[in-house]
Amino acid sequence: MLRLEARPEPSRAMMVASPLIAAAAMLVTGSILFRFLGQEPLHAFYVYFVLPVTSAYGLGELLLKATPLVLCGVGLALGFRASVWNIGADGQLTMGAVAAGCVALYFQDVESHWVLPLMLLAGALGGMLWAAIPALLRTRFNTSEILVSLMLVYVAYLFLSYTVHGPLRDPDGYNFPQSKMFSDSALLPLLFEGLRVNLAFVLALVLVAGAWFFCSRSFAGYRMQVSGMAPAAAAYAGFGETRNVWLAFMISGATAGLAGVGEVAGPIGQLQPAIPGGYGFAAIIVAYVGRLHPLGVLLAALLMSLLYIGGESAQMELQLPSAITGLFQGLLLFYLLAADLFIHYRFKPRLREAPVAAAKPAEEGV
Repeated sequence: MLRLEARPEPSRAMMVASPLIAAAAMLVTGSILFRFLGQEPLHAFYVYFVLPVTSAYGLGELLLKATPLVLCGVGLALGFRASVWNIGADGQLTMGAVAAGCVALYFQDVESHWVLPLMLLAGALGGMLWAAIPALLRTRFNTSEILVSLMLVYVAYLFLSYTVHGPLRDPDGYNFPQSKMFSDSALLPLLFEGLRVNLAFVLALVLVAGAWFFCSRSFAGYRMQVSGMAPAAAAYAGFGETRNVWLAFMISGATAGLAGVGEVAGPIGQLQPAIPGGYGFAAIIVAYVGRLHPLGVLLAALLMSLLYIGGESAQMELQLPSAITGLFQGLLLFYLLAADLFIHYRFKPRLREAPVAAAKPAEEGV
């Protein structure tokens, strides 16, 4: 019989190497999967991981899809470091998009340079207000922020659907559930002509640098990290849990809201019944693959973005189902969690206890 025993100290080298091990295991499993689907593995890997980035347009799409993953992933990573489990980034992204869309539509006929900054501010506030709900319920009533933030995602979806079917629907849109197209002053500038990647990617890089400074150079970042690693020590030092919960939710809500602005003011250019991508959920994987470090989140977001565009390439070139993207994402997370298990624990044989000999009753004297 085997049992799990906690290691005295996890290996730092393996903590860094585990995402690479998980990615390698994902590729091995993917080759077996491609073989079962009737595809030659090397050619399938070329179509999935190499072909999408062999052109300037493909590289632009890689950066475009990585942008919301970086924005959401960095905010979630900061909260996860403090053991604050915000699972509702997709809902906060949606509400940030709605808030920014309301600003863009209200100033539809105004051509001014301040419309876009106002949209960014509204998007961040929209995400923060939506994140404030699980923060309040966690700190006031000790509810599970995992369940509350997750359920609020679907409330946000329904609210977006209501707005584009009702008050924000384009009256000249032939009754389609969508808003008017945003004006040029409400759209993010493109970084390169002919590519769709926009200014939101630069914003994501600035956020990565700011998050790194926050984690490594600020007292608030140190306080959040201590609270996540040693809650008892944090409580003894006077680091209040309530403050950390609010700070984690406000940061992750704001970054997710900015990701929503990047979507509706970028490639979409309007409000629609659903914002495609599911970036808020994928950002959870990004945060863990990046080891909850801002620079690691950036690299993990590029890998996850490659899985997105690689899945689209596999659909067109190999006629594979769209579910292949989610499958690779799930494999990556599964192997990463498995690697983490062996980093923190090890198997040891369970020793059999020797049977206790029954004591003989004392002989009675004659």
